Amino acid sequence: MFIGRQIQEAITARIGQNKVILLFGTRRVGKTSLIKQLEKELNIPYLHFNAEDSDVQALLKNRSIANYKRIIGENKLLVIDEAQVIPEIGKVLKLMIDEIDGLTIIATGSSAFDLSNQTGEPLTGRSYTYFLYPIAQVELSRQENVIQTRQNLEERLIFGSYPEVLNLITLAEKAEYLKDLVNSYLLKDILVFEKIQNSSKIFDLLKLIAFQAGSEVSYDELSRQLGMSKNTVERYLDLLSKVQILIKLSGYSSNLRKEITKSSKWYFYDNGIRNAIINDFRLPANRNDMGFLWESYCIYERIKRNSYLKKDANYYFWRTYDQQEIDFIEEESGKISAADMKWGGKIKKIPAYFAKNYPDAQFLTINRDTYLDWIL
Repeated sequence: MFIGRQIQEAITARIGQNKVILLFGTRRVGKTSLIKQLEKELNIPYLHFNAEDSDVQALLKNRSIANYKRIIGENKLLVIDEAQVIPEIGKVLKLMIDEIDGLTIIATGSSAFDLSNQTGEPLTGRSYTYFLYPIAQVELSRQENVIQTRQNLEERLIFGSYPEVLNLITLAEKAEYLKDLVNSYLLKDILVFEKIQNSSKIFDLLKLIAFQAGSEVSYDELSRQLGMSKNTVERYLDLLSKVQILIKLSGYSSNLRKEITKSSKWYFYDNGIRNAIINDFRLPANRNDMGFLWESYCIYERIKRNSYLKKDANYYFWRTYDQQEIDFIEEESGKISAADMKWGGKIKKIPAYFAKNYPDAQFLTINRDTYLDWIL
């Protein structure tokens, strides 16, 4: 089935503004499909290049106005897929957009840390940035009703929502696809662009995070378990967050003494990826981690929703030294809201210390009766 993407309309509105549109997302998340749908619907001449093709790299290597004008010709849209593999791509895009009137460029990258590093300064004032994630419930709700959404919920908690996963029929096919995705594509850009020699260490790190996800993580303990320095562990985790594999939540505090601020929690952007890493696709009735899967699902669906709505929010967890805690804190424009995720449906009472010190904060329990209002 075709699933329309939430940011397609926003990107379409930028076409014709003589700007570069940067589209980031992990491999297999649907960037190319989105672009092809745009090309199909737009009534303008365009070129579509795959930057991983050596002929394309050779074509763009001659960085001259005459060369680029000859390549682009009368086309008004240039798409460069996986643009991060082009050397000095930022300078290439800057030259094109500055010298060719009426041109729009869409540059996609599965490697946000690399492409953004290359394009940052050259494209100041010349670009718009968008992020594409695994299919969000806000996108699925355009073509399924509430009953269908609830019927599909448990499967999505286990297998996630990468586009191709949603189009596969059997659970065995979904599991096989996710394992192949993890083994073949997921870390490709980190390994290539960061020149990491020992890929097994990153997989080991991801596996440890997968088992600890939702719990506070000790970098010292991860360092000891992996046999690598604490700085290397932190660097790897930072890279994994920049390519939208992991989500980091820091401890929230307004400088109250009882609040914990130095710890971090890590979640995956997709439960299917997490379960593929630990090779556990058992259905909910046979699992003991449904509370965590529910917590992860609600958090990443909320973050996807906010990103697509262009909400500039910061995300935290909250805990005190005497074990009062809240799963998720969202801060936007100086206001905070709090949410606790409960798979079992029980309504949690707001922690007394939080209620006393943050009387204006909204507090919600997110269960199967309330979650759709929170993530749509």
